Amino acid sequence: MKKIFYLLVFVALAFTACQKQPIVGSTIPVEKKSLTLTLQPADYQLLTGYPATTFTIDNDSQAETDIPVILNSEYANLDNGSTAVVTYAKSALYFKLSDSSYNDVAYTLTSADYKLLPGNKYTDFSIAQVLQWLPYKFPTPANNELKLLTFTPYPATLTPPYSFLYTNGAWQQIYTITPAEYTELGLGKYDQFGTANDAKLPQYLGALLKSDITVQDTISKGDIEYVSFNYYSSSDSTYQRVVPLVYDGSNYTAPMATTSTLNFIKTGGKWIFVQPLPVISYTLDAADITLIANSTVGTSSERTNLSSYGDFESSWTTPDLDAAMILVLTADFTSPKQNTNYEVTYKAYVGGSDVNTVLIFQWNGTKWVAQQ
Repeated sequence: MKKIFYLLVFVALAFTACQKQPIVGSTIPVEKKSLTLTLQPADYQLLTGYPATTFTIDNDSQAETDIPVILNSEYANLDNGSTAVVTYAKSALYFKLSDSSYNDVAYTLTSADYKLLPGNKYTDFSIAQVLQWLPYKFPTPANNELKLLTFTPYPATLTPPYSFLYTNGAWQQIYTITPAEYTELGLGKYDQFGTANDAKLPQYLGALLKSDITVQDTISKGDIEYVSFNYYSSSDSTYQRVVPLVYDGSNYTAPMATTSTLNFIKTGGKWIFVQPLPVISYTLDAADITLIANSTVGTSSERTNLSSYGDFESSWTTPDLDAAMILVLTADFTSPKQNTNYEVTYKAYVGGSDVNTVLIFQWNGTKWVAQQ
């Protein structure tokens, strides 16, 4: 009889130990953070290609792709819903043109091309004639569009190809590095620069400009000289690149890099670019738990468990979780704002403990839309 009594006591204790006990409050801090960062040299070195050596990124479009690489490496442990306002150095040293594949910008004139210039009867061009001809051949150029043109020159002493850049609403001839100049710089094997030369580009190109009497005879202090050259990057292959250099009266220097700031958010386990939006943060309270428990969202057993413990079991599906939060948002925000992120924090029961978890929603004018 004594053995049976002890057995019953053991079963009762085991059953009690297996039951989920109510948790008062959360003992785990929210790992959701709002970061404000300025990229440092070590950050850029997480990227491939020129940013790793120049510590700059060409433009916002490229930064939208590059900066998440940095964030996913350095802040992978932060929870979904974390945000980052990131300032980076925007490259003024050089810019990659919108159509910068070498084959796209390189063009050799045909016999028919010369006749596009009104009144022209010949199949050769001077530089002045090329500048008159370009609007007929390319009537709707994009800003910073480059053309590397090969043509029959007049006079014959000209040595194409020449680079022509459409910038500030007009075509202009810009300086083009020649095979002889690549050789002078020790780059004659391939006639191109590469990422290994990035740090000294202003020095190399400035020296070439200073040694060219045709440039020095016409340049004035404060003028910008654009230099076109062939460039190789392991990530982007071969293309034509342009460097703007400023003449200070005695030397050519790269313009100072500007800065730009972009916004990012972690969602679905990854950092992504996001347009900056106002954020309204909200944490479910007891009334919200009761509202969900008395609804038809989720299963009956899930709602019963929620009512007892105030947290969401792992059996809740993503659509049901979204529906539960939208039920709360609909009740608590009767006049929601558009173009605003509503961050809803709730307790998820994970591994025997409550974990504060964030879901994000936006009001599109007619309904709530989950952002995850």
